[in-house]
Amino acid sequence: MLTYLLGPILALLPRRWRNSLGFSASLNWRRATVLSAFGESALALIALMYWYSYYMNLLVSNGLDSALTGKMGPGATDHEIGFTALVIWATHPLTWLIAYAGVEGSVRLVAAAFTENNLGIFPLFVLDKIFLKLSWRSKQSAVKAAGYADSNFSSYVGAIRDKTAAKRLPLVPDELFFSGTAPDEILEIRACRKKTDWNPPRTVHYQGTFYRLEASSEGNAPRPYRYTLRKLSAGVMGRTVLVYSPEGTPVLAKR
Repeated sequence: MLTYLLGPILALLPRRWRNSLGFSASLNWRRATVLSAFGESALALIALMYWYSYYMNLLVSNGLDSALTGKMGPGATDHEIGFTALVIWATHPLTWLIAYAGVEGSVRLVAAAFTENNLGIFPLFVLDKIFLKLSWRSKQSAVKAAGYADSNFSSYVGAIRDKTAAKRLPLVPDELFFSGTAPDEILEIRACRKKTDWNPPRTVHYQGTFYRLEASSEGNAPRPYRYTLRKLSAGVMGRTVLVYSPEGTPVLAKR
C-alpha cells in the first residue's frame, strides 16, 4: 500500500535519501518510480496545453488590439501576429520549464520500466551532490585542523557510513545470479552486508570453483552490495584467496 500512496512522491527523491528511510526496503521502488514518472509526464503535458491555450490567446488578443489601433503599422496580418505569438510562447522560460519536466518524466519512466534504474528528479539530485560536496569539504577542513591524514579519514568515514547503512537493512541471505557459458561464466552476488576485503581483482573460492572478483558496486535495498565474479578455469588455494561461505542458504537465480 505504501508503494502506491507514498511511493510516487518519495520516488522524486535522490536514491541516497530514499535509502535513508527506515521503511525503504518495504517499498517496491520500481513501481513507485514508474507511477511517479508517468504522473510527472502527464502533469507536464496538461500544464503545457493549458499554458499554450492561455498565453497564446493573451498574446494574439493583445496583438490584434495593437494592430487595430495602428500600433503595428499598416502591413500587419493575422498570420504574422500568430507566428510572433508562437515564437514568444516557445521562448518563454515557463514553457521550457514545463517541457523539461515532461522530458525528465519520460526518461525516468523508461529507466524504471526497462532498466530498473529508479531515478529521482534532477534538481534534487544536484542539491544532494552540492550538500555532499559542502559536507565533505567541512569534514576535510576539520581533519586537517586536527592533523589527521585524508586517506585515514576517508577510510574512517567510509567504515562509519557502511555500519550505519547496515543497521537499517534487514538481514537476508545472499542472492546469487549465474549467467553466461564457458569461458565467460559470471557469478553476481548481491548481499545485505558489505564483505570485508572483497576488493577487485581478488580471487574467490566457492564450492570447489575459483572466481576472479572483477567489480563491486552498490544497488538497491535490501541487498545493496553487489559483486561481479568471473569463473576461472583453474586455481590454487593460498593466503590471498577469499573463501566465500555465505551465512544461511543463498537464493539462487538464473539470468
